[in-house]
Formats: sequence, C-alpha cells, structure tokens
Amino acid sequence: METKERKPGNGGPGKNPMKMFLYYYVIIMIITFIINAMGFSSLFKTQVQLVTYNEFKEQVYAGNVTTVSKENENTLIFIANDEEGKPGVYKTGIWVWPDEELNVELQKQGVIFAAEIPTEPNPVANFILSWVMPILMFVIIGTVMSKIIGKRMGGNAMTFGKSNAKIYAENETGKTFADVAGEEEAKEALKEIVDFLHNPQKYADIGATLPKGALLVGPPGTGKTLLAKAVAGEAHVPFFSISGSEFVEMFVGMGAAKVRDLFKQANEKAPCIVFIDEIDTIGKKRDGAGGMGGNDEREQTLNQLLTEMDGFDGRKGVVILAATNRPESLDKALLRPGRFDRRIPVELPDMKGREAILRVHGAKVKLSDNVDFNAVARAASGACGAELANIVNEAALRAVRMGRSVVLQEDLEESVEVVIAGYQRKDAAVSEKERKIVAYHEIGHAMVAACQNHSAPVHKITIIPRTSGALGYTMQVEEGERVLMSREEALNKIATFTGGRAAEDLIFHSITTGASNDIEQATKLARAMVTRYGMSSRFGMVALETVTNQYLGGDTSLACSPETAKEIDDEVIATVKEQYEKAKDILAKNEEKLHELAAYLLEKETITGQEFMNILG
Repeated sequence: METKERKPGNGGPGKNPMKMFLYYYVIIMIITFIINAMGFSSLFKTQVQLVTYNEFKEQVYAGNVTTVSKENENTLIFIANDEEGKPGVYKTGIWVWPDEELNVELQKQGVIFAAEIPTEPNPVANFILSWVMPILMFVIIGTVMSKIIGKRMGGNAMTFGKSNAKIYAENETGKTFADVAGEEEAKEALKEIVDFLHNPQKYADIGATLPKGALLVGPPGTGKTLLAKAVAGEAHVPFFSISGSEFVEMFVGMGAAKVRDLFKQANEKAPCIVFIDEIDTIGKKRDGAGGMGGNDEREQTLNQLLTEMDGFDGRKGVVILAATNRPESLDKALLRPGRFDRRIPVELPDMKGREAILRVHGAKVKLSDNVDFNAVARAASGACGAELANIVNEAALRAVRMGRSVVLQEDLEESVEVVIAGYQRKDAAVSEKERKIVAYHEIGHAMVAACQNHSAPVHKITIIPRTSGALGYTMQVEEGERVLMSREEALNKIATFTGGRAAEDLIFHSITTGASNDIEQATKLARAMVTRYGMSSRFGMVALETVTNQYLGGDTSLACSPETAKEIDDEVIATVKEQYEKAKDILAKNEEKLHELAAYLLEKETITGQEFMNILG
C-alpha cells in the first residue's frame, strides 16, 4: 500500500496554510474599508431634504422652522417640524438675501440663527462605525474562514492534537467471537486477553501481567478489524478505534499530540481496548531521512507511540490491538516484547473455515434446504472472509433478479464465478470463428488436466465471456484441502496452463493472444520452482529469490548474480517448453475427443465436469 506523506506545514501540494490565513484577512480588511467608505457611513449621517425657497418661506410663516443656518452665500439649511411634530433637516437655495420681511418674521417667531447645523455622525455613532463594526466583521468572517479551512485540512483548526478516535461503549461494537468464523487459532490467542479483562485478579495473584499489545497480521479481508471488535464485545469494555492515517498531520508534532491524547483517554477509561488499524502508516522503519529533507512528522509520531506504550501500566487493563498487512515494514522497536508482545496471524481460511464463514453469512439470508456449503467452499479456494461474505450477498441478489424468495445452490455457485471472473456478457460481440478458437482452447486445458495424474478434477467449462475480460474459462475444484504441492503436481499444473495454446496450435496451426494469462501463470510457477521451491536439478535447494510484501501480492526480488539470473531464465524457459510439448502430445493422441468435446461445448456454451468426463470416457 502506497502511503503519501505530507510535508510539515503544508495543507496539500504547494499550499501554505499560514499564507492562506494572511490572504483571507487582507481581503477581509479591503472589503471592510470599501463598505465603510461607501455604505455604512451614510447610515449614521443626518438625512437632508432639498426644498424650494417658496417651501422654506411657507414653513417659516406656518411657524414650523426652529433653527436656520447659512451654509454658504447661496444655501440655507434649516430645521423644521413636520405635521407630526418630528424635526427634519432641509436645504434650500437663497433667492433674495437679505429678505428684511423674512428676517422680521424669523425673529418674531424666535427662530434660532445657528452658525452650523451638524449633519455628520455623532460621537457614539462614529465609535460604532470605526471600531465596533470592523471588529465584529473580523470575528464573524474569521470564524467562518476557520471552519472552512479546518474542513479542507481534515479537521477543525482549533482541535489539533485531539485523537478523534471513535469510542464505543460497552456492547456497542455489536460483535462477539460468534460473529467470527474460520480463524480459530486467532480467536484462541485473543481469548486469554478477554479472560484477563474479566478476571484480572487471577493473573495478579500469580504475578502475571496482561500483554501490552497484540499485532494482527494477514492479507486484506481476513477479519482483523472484526476480531478486534469481537474482543471488545466479549470483554464488555470501552473500545477505541482509530486508523493509522488519522495520526498523520500537516503540522509537525500534531501526530504525537494525538497519540498522547489517545493514551490519556484510554488510561481514564481503563480497562479498555485501543485498536489502531493500518498501523504501518505510522510504524514504518526509521531510516534517518528526516534530517535530509524528509518528513520527520511520522517519526515523531512513532517515537511518541513507543514512549506511550512503555509508559502505561499493563495491570490497568489497557490493551493495544493493531492490524497490518505489511508486517515486514514495521519498525523493530515497535515489535519487541513489552510493546507488541504477541503477533497473531490472521491467514486465509482453509476449507473448513470457508464453510464456517459461509454458514455465518448464510444465516442472514433465506436459503433453500438443499444448499451445500461444502461444495461452495471447495469452489472458492483461496477466498478471504470478505470475499465469502460477498459471494453470499451476490447469491441473494441473483435470487432476487430471478424472482425467487430463497437462495438456491445454483445462485451460490454462480456467485463464486462472479467473484472470480466477473459477470456474464451474453451480448458480447464474438464472431463464430473466435468462439470456435475459444472452445478448443478451453477444452485443451480440460483434456490436459484430465489426462494427467495429480490434477484437480474439472468442475466446469464455459465459453461465455465475462466482464473481467475472459472469453471463457475452465474451473478445476480440488476434492479436499491441499496445503503442499509436489514437483510432479507443479509440472502438471504448468502443462495444464499451456494446454489452451497447445490446442490452438494443433488444430488451427496458429496462435492467439487468448493465452496471455496462461503464459503469465505458467512462467510464474516455473520460476518459483527454480528460485524458491528448490525443485530444479541444476540449482537444488538454493533460495535465489526473496518474497517481499507477502500479504499484498507477494512481490519477489532476485538475490543472485546477473550470470545466475540468466541461468534461471534458461531453466524457466526449458521447463515451460517441456510441459508445452507434453500438453501438445496429450492432445494429439486424443484429437478425435478434442473435436467432439469442442463441438459439444460450442453447442451448449457451458458444460459441467461430469458431462466432460462422460464424453472423454
């Protein structure tokens, strides 16, 4: 799993949050001053109405004017009461001045001759306008911007350092060990932790302390998170759940603060269980790159985690569970005793485990009485728990599409093929010539498999295209669970992979691109025989290749000289070529049956292993 690390102080590629804050506040200040200059100041000024000189004289003789002032040589401003007695400010032009008759009337009515009538804001209004309004706007807009920026940065800017762990109270996980099937060894290892949380005194009397941490390792989809929730459900204690990626922050030191906060909460609620999913996000090996331009935020977070795991008392009942599918990438200090004391493998289930998982998920849907989970478990070899749950769900969906109220055996078998190869594409545009090539190709696989010892029986052959891109496939199902593979079985498997191309070459005297996946599988197995399984007479029991990332694809890397690598290539090519000739020889000896079976498959499109064997005889 690729993990992109954030550099300190960056909210994303090329974005500095401090600059973003500065830009926002500069914009706010500019907007505030523009509004202040253009809009708000007018709200506090005295409203002045323009009137004619005649109206001014009428107001004077009506006795409504109380104050008059000469603004300039050509303008008068006066205050007059309206019909309701409310004063208003008016402005008019001077027509005749001095108007002796008007002066006498003004003096007669006791009108005040003022030097100036104020139309600007009063001191209170001026204070509100100049100070209160800008500050209020800064607070409101700043709060809104903080929330927006906090969301863009993955959380509230005011809650940095909080763990954000999901806390489930007692029984809230809703899971127990009854919900976990197919992982009996892992459950046994975890039951002791549950018993300690139930009966701590029993262990304290003998001087034993609870393991501080347990690391669940295994491929994706095997139920690591489900097991952790089941432990909390069985122990009836609070359950803290957090992903490793949630510790990764853009500011240096924030991840470490989150770790401190998480362990502080855990100690307050002890006994409890803390579950860190995908711990490889913060627990990778320290390589010293932090001092040369690398991101030391992750290392600080890891150091804080190591310190906290050393610091808390195991007798309090705080258990740290973690899950990863990349255990080889974890720092050695994290895996030593006293931190993660136990490493619990959660591997792919065997046939018995697959059957148990199918029964657990099958109990949630309406099933027919004649459903055989054992047959489905054999067909789904190599499937993880999540895939098995998906198989049951796909079967239920298919039953609904077919208008049935219960799930039949055929629904489950078809859903296995859906998970393996995708949905059927019955309307795919495949020419008759290509259908014929595909039919001979698939029968070639099946005949080579059936004519060899130590090969799994053919279960089904089809030439109906699938959404995965396959134009057809041959399904083989082992009669029982196979753990080991002999050299003869490996060679037979390579021969079976090459059977499709051999049939094309034998019948049509040409080859197509349809064997690309077969070639890849045959080459991969032949190389593993030489470099990892010690099945080569030339090299013997020598490991020439190492497996990295075994739970995520099983990538390999050569551990040999260039000269040896060339010899390995020669050995792989010779092995595949030998098995190809063997497959071609088998088909040539049974060419008549090859034609008969291919014609039958072209007619039926899908045949069972029993039909195939009946015709093959």
